[in-house]
Amino acid sequence: MQLCLKLALMMMVLVCVTAQQNYRRPTRVGVSCCKEVSKGKIPAAIKLIGYKHQNALSPCVDAIIFYTEKDKICSDPKARWIKERLNGLDKIED
Repeated sequence: MQLCLKLALMMMVLVCVTAQQNYRRPTRVGVSCCKEVSKGKIPAAIKLIGYKHQNALSPCVDAIIFYTEKDKICSDPKARWIKERLNGLDKIED
């Protein structure tokens, strides 16, 4: 009886050790999105190459992201000048 108990205990330890080796922590994913927007009009002198609409999903906010060759500009989609500035720009898909 004692041998069966020792064998069962050893099996439980083996199962626990094996199960721990397969456990992996979830990978952290950085959040890269607009958390604030500007209502200010983008000057015509700034060359825009495209845009993307970002939906609000915390911590991100509803935004139109305008792309220049070097930067991204987060703008309020409700601003009056947005539709005018979208004309002729390519929509960037994820």
